[in-house]
Amino acid sequence: MKTLLLVGLGGGLGSMLRYLVTSLIVSRITRFPAIWGTFAVNFSGCLLIGIAIGLSERYAWFSPQMRWFVATGICGGYTTFSAFAYENISLIRNGNYSASLVYMVVSVITCFVATCTGFAIVEKIN
Repeated sequence: MKTLLLVGLGGGLGSMLRYLVTSLIVSRITRFPAIWGTFAVNFSGCLLIGIAIGLSERYAWFSPQMRWFVATGICGGYTTFSAFAYENISLIRNGNYSASLVYMVVSVITCFVATCTGFAIVEKIN
């Protein structure tokens, strides 16, 4: 239960941080602002999860609960792309290159198709 609460708290913080970062970028960029806001969040979230997990593995600075709070909570609330990137790095680090490639390609294509399908469903609603 403690871990669940930590993940929830971190997720809330990550979501608020995402809103703040995206709003800041959107207010300053005129050409495709939403794209750059999302890019900045995805890039910085991936950097953060890499630093957090790298430090926790190398120096054992984080308890398992703190790792859940930072990686799943904050980074997950901030951007799930960071989890996607970390999972691919884990596959690559374990020598599962083809699984990583398949996961990347299938995830991007199926998520794009799912989003298009969602829009198509909404368009069919009267």
